[in-house]
Amino acid sequence: MTKPSSRVWLPLLFALLLLALWQLLSARLRIAFWVLPSPGAVLGVFRSNPALLWSHLRPTLLASVSGLLLATLLGVATAMAMHSSKLLKQIFYPYLVVSQTVPVIAVAPLIVLWFGYGISAKVFVVVVMCFFPVALGLFDGLKQVSQEQLRLLRSMGANGWQTYRYLKVPASLPAFFTGLKLAATYSVMGAVIGEWLGGNAGLGIYLTRSTKSFRTEQVFAAILLIILLSLALFGLVALLDRLLLGWHYKKLDEYEDTSR
Repeated sequence: MTKPSSRVWLPLLFALLLLALWQLLSARLRIAFWVLPSPGAVLGVFRSNPALLWSHLRPTLLASVSGLLLATLLGVATAMAMHSSKLLKQIFYPYLVVSQTVPVIAVAPLIVLWFGYGISAKVFVVVVMCFFPVALGLFDGLKQVSQEQLRLLRSMGANGWQTYRYLKVPASLPAFFTGLKLAATYSVMGAVIGEWLGGNAGLGIYLTRSTKSFRTEQVFAAILLIILLSLALFGLVALLDRLLLGWHYKKLDEYEDTSR
């Protein structure tokens, strides 16, 4: 089995094993359906009313993607500003860290007061959760640029813009995409949390309503959709990472092959 195929089939085989164990526990132990529904009951939710699930999936997807894009723009701008100026770094970096110490639920009343119950509140929560890994990833990547290569470029007459274009940005992209992949998974969680604050549609709303009505199979279906949506966004970012940084992963694969 080749290495790329093993990366795909091994997680799938493990998932099938978990499904088989889940089915066995729900059938043999006779656990109440409202405590642990069978995989068949969960899949039945998708077959019985796909339109309802899509009506809740669409707002969550919209909030996740919108918030992730906005957080990426703000994170890139903040990281570039902190890297270009020590004064801006001293001003912004402490607040960058503080933004991750305040629980979103603690400021929920303020979010509702400022943005209401529409999509703006959900997008704001996504931005708050995704901004930090994007900004920190790019900032750390810019700090790790080789000083020897930077001095070499400057000795060849490169100006500030050229050093960013030919050295700093390419060298910092691996760290940037690491933070962006992490932010992609946070975006769906942020959208769901934003929907818990209020709204009339979304996977967070569907999850809350199903929990209150003891429809556990619907709860599992919503959780499955959240996982799949998170994996889809992560996969899109990872694919973009591979397409733009093929040279980087080629070097890593060669290193792994020689180290074995």
